[in-house]
Amino acid sequence: MAYLWLFIIIMGVLGVVIYMRQQSGKSLPFASQPQALPSLERTVFTLEVGDIVQHMGTDWIVEGKLVYDDQGYSWLEYLLQDGNRRQWLSVEEDDVVEVALLEVTTALEVGTNPPPELTFANETYRHKGSGMAQMTRKGTTLNRNAERCQYFDYQGPNDKILSIENWDGDIEVTIGQKIHPSMLTLLPGDGRRIYGA
Repeated sequence: MAYLWLFIIIMGVLGVVIYMRQQSGKSLPFASQPQALPSLERTVFTLEVGDIVQHMGTDWIVEGKLVYDDQGYSWLEYLLQDGNRRQWLSVEEDDVVEVALLEVTTALEVGTNPPPELTFANETYRHKGSGMAQMTRKGTTLNRNAERCQYFDYQGPNDKILSIENWDGDIEVTIGQKIHPSMLTLLPGDGRRIYGA
């Protein structure tokens, strides 16, 4: 009989402890904590490899991600691919968020010391900044494999931009246009590359 009373007292105390912890918002030490799910929200700053970027009726897959860092000032470029087509999505924030889509071109020959003004496709581009950036990469980044990149940025008419990058002697020229971020629909993917090249 004494054991029965002892069991009833223990169960009563346990019930009070559980009730008090529930009221205070604390969980029991043996209760498993729910695992936080990764966010399904995507912004131009939080895209990951495998995500989808929809623009003008095309679903682009994020195949790679580059983070540029020039003495504390950083920006992002994502390698987007749709079949055999590739372009770079550039994202930076300097007072306002600037987003641009760029494609590699071989139609402009430049050296390692580009001039202050360039002409491409009958349009004039003026130098607006340059520097040396340290690189962090994830996924596919094509020939952008050096640890540092020297860059030269140019501004053209109607929000057009031109970029020259020196990747350890390998010069790459990209040409493109600034766009408003609202023109993009960003969807989470499964974290895997589709094209793998």
